[in-house]
Amino acid sequence: MMNAMNSKAVTALAGMLLLAGCGEKQPLDPPPVSASTAVPGRITIGENSPQLRQLKVEPVVASEVPASSVVAPGKIEVNPNRVSHVVLPVSGRVMSVLVKLGDSVDQGAAVLRIESTDSDTAVAAYAQAQAAVAQARSVLLKVSADLDRARDLYEHKAIANKEVLNDESIVAQSHSSLDQAEAAERQSLRRLQLLGLKPGEFGQQLTVTAPVSGKILEVTVVPGEYRNDLSASLMTIADLSSVWAVSEVPETDIRFIRMGEPLAVELSAYPGEAFRAKVTRIADTVDPQTRTVKVSAQLSNPQGRLRPEMYGQIRHVGAMAKLPVIPAGAVVQNEGVSMVYREISTGVFEPVTVTVGDRVGDRVTVRSGISAGDRIVTEGALLLKASS
Repeated sequence: MMNAMNSKAVTALAGMLLLAGCGEKQPLDPPPVSASTAVPGRITIGENSPQLRQLKVEPVVASEVPASSVVAPGKIEVNPNRVSHVVLPVSGRVMSVLVKLGDSVDQGAAVLRIESTDSDTAVAAYAQAQAAVAQARSVLLKVSADLDRARDLYEHKAIANKEVLNDESIVAQSHSSLDQAEAAERQSLRRLQLLGLKPGEFGQQLTVTAPVSGKILEVTVVPGEYRNDLSASLMTIADLSSVWAVSEVPETDIRFIRMGEPLAVELSAYPGEAFRAKVTRIADTVDPQTRTVKVSAQLSNPQGRLRPEMYGQIRHVGAMAKLPVIPAGAVVQNEGVSMVYREISTGVFEPVTVTVGDRVGDRVTVRSGISAGDRIVTEGALLLKASS
């Protein structure tokens, strides 16, 4: 029995020695390197961690940027100072429409032809005025001859002086009548010229011409219609070499905008491109519904790229200031708060709340939170946010 107990003790001792030997030959592996928060609020990443190599850290640079700016939605409109409406000079029937919607026309180009009895009336009036001038001249010749004869008789004591004075009065009246007849003739001729008619020809059609050069934006007449309303617009022609950018600016920002100041106009049709405009009008009243003020700015449009009703925004730049500018990707949002990650030392970062300003291309200005020279994470900030 004693031998059996000794045998069991030896076996147990051998097992313990075996386990101890195995522990010495297989040491425990070191813990993996990962992000931790050894200091509250900071994130530490081991130097050998692959995560560190995915981060890009750059120093913050300060640049001259607008200290204040106004950005408001806007659209392109026709310049109201360069819009003209075609109306009829006389009542009549439209015989032909010579242009179509969207056509470009030059000033003085024919756009309509009409038939009107007023054209014959104008031709007849000029003929009558010519006849009146001829008659007035004939009368003046006769009374001038009578005056000469009366003067000769008076020199020979054949008539009294009052006869000469009477003839002189008649000559003066004839001169006045001739002047009036000639004025009426010139007026009749001017009317013919305005209507584009030739003297002495009846049955002529009137040609209506374009008052300005531009694009046909509207046509409200067709051949065969009779029109007697001389104030009704038959066509709308707009010179689009100059257009307006119109925007509703919040009343809280209108103090920054002044007459004659430059504006930058950015359109959805041309992303990344800014057009220069000049403020030409600021409304005198505030819209009671939207609490905005209408601002109009004039743009040059020589190539016709800017079309009415194009949408975009206007940007007004105020005074310049030197502010930190960082890549937009460096800013992350955390429950509505903008943050960046500032490097304390290699592999050690801390989140910093910042106040961002306007965007300038792919970069944003920072008004508070960091300073020029701070090193921040510009790529991979979301990895740090996930580790915090």
